Amino acid sequence: MNDLNWRDELGRISLWLVPATLIGLLTHTLPWCLLVVVGYFLYRSWRHLSLLQAWLDQSSQQEPPDLPGLWGQTAELIYRQRLLDRQERVRLRATISYFRESVKSLPFGVAMINSDGAIEWTNETATRLLGLRQPEDVGQQLVNLVRMPDFLRYFVAKDYSEPFLMMSPFNSQVRLRINITVFGRGNRLLFVQDHSREYQLEEVRKHFVSNASHELRTPLTVINGYLETFVDLQDASVSPRLQRAFEQMLVQSRRMMALINDLLALSRLETQPKTPHRELILLRPMLESIAREAEMIVPGERQVIVNCDEHLQLVGEPGELRSAISNLVNNAVKYGKSGGHVWVSWLMQGELGCLQIRDDGIGIDEKHLPHLTERFYRVDESRTVATGGTGLGLAIVKHVLMRHNATLKIDSIYGQGSTFTCVFPPQQFQCLLKTASLV
Repeated sequence: MNDLNWRDELGRISLWLVPATLIGLLTHTLPWCLLVVVGYFLYRSWRHLSLLQAWLDQSSQQEPPDLPGLWGQTAELIYRQRLLDRQERVRLRATISYFRESVKSLPFGVAMINSDGAIEWTNETATRLLGLRQPEDVGQQLVNLVRMPDFLRYFVAKDYSEPFLMMSPFNSQVRLRINITVFGRGNRLLFVQDHSREYQLEEVRKHFVSNASHELRTPLTVINGYLETFVDLQDASVSPRLQRAFEQMLVQSRRMMALINDLLALSRLETQPKTPHRELILLRPMLESIAREAEMIVPGERQVIVNCDEHLQLVGEPGELRSAISNLVNNAVKYGKSGGHVWVSWLMQGELGCLQIRDDGIGIDEKHLPHLTERFYRVDESRTVATGGTGLGLAIVKHVLMRHNATLKIDSIYGQGSTFTCVFPPQQFQCLLKTASLV
């Protein structure tokens, strides 16, 4: 309200106060005259306020009442604001309608979940894949409709960095891939896709690798045995050229056998269900045994130093853990420098336990680090051939650690060495002294 309107309103009041004051002074009834004027203005204000309130209670489509002064300007401002709000609501409705129509056409399901976990809206694909009903399920808790314990844990944990794979709640032949993003104040946007084809292809791949490896293992064993026999023959009738051919064939046969053994090991880790690991394994004796075996790969050229509490125990499957740790130590020995060292140490980082394998070898370029645990990924083809690697070792290590709730961390500086760290959660290790003190 501008100053001019205030002056007009004060002017109206003055037109009544000045005459009332003069009459009151002349008649010696000043209080009564002022009381009459104040009462009149109170009644006038109440009347205008009543009209304004009655208009506000009615539809916003009606124009404001014709009121004088500040009351009229107030009504006009409210009317204009109502018009702007109506236009904004129309625009927002159009935007929401456009958004919903766009989302409906997406090939994957979308569901909006509020901060309390209740469904606010879903498109037809999400309704079909999750077995929901529209509009009956709007406002219902999602976890009450998708009754799967694994999904409940994933949804409640609120760690959505990785997608969640699950079976359809109403069709065991359908596999779903769930991605969740958080927006606003705890609201969630759920994306669901039919993952059945990818799942089936992955299963076919696993079975093919497993079956092919089993089928190849038997003939390779026979070939390998005959080649070893031919190489061991010291018959003068066998020419040196043929002898070298037998030796090279035996090397390649052994490489193929190692590859098949790694494929079978990886297939077993992928297909066998994860079972609770409750066997206690003294870690230091295992590490010392692995260290002695690794030093024999290049006798006298590398020294493996073990630094671990003799009372420390890991909880897990001994064969799998020994295979993973041995793989890391053997790699450190193979790719270390002549006369160098490999350090195998157990460290604590807060509540986490870290088994660290560090070498002072040639190291790995930073660009290769994210890909090292991929199947058949090789930093240097010539180096892998020279050391007899299959490109599956670190993939096996990653899967073994996953089965033990652990992770693999890789750090390396080219030309200065590499560090491979197996990070175990508190429930996967314990100290024998602490265990004894609790008994």
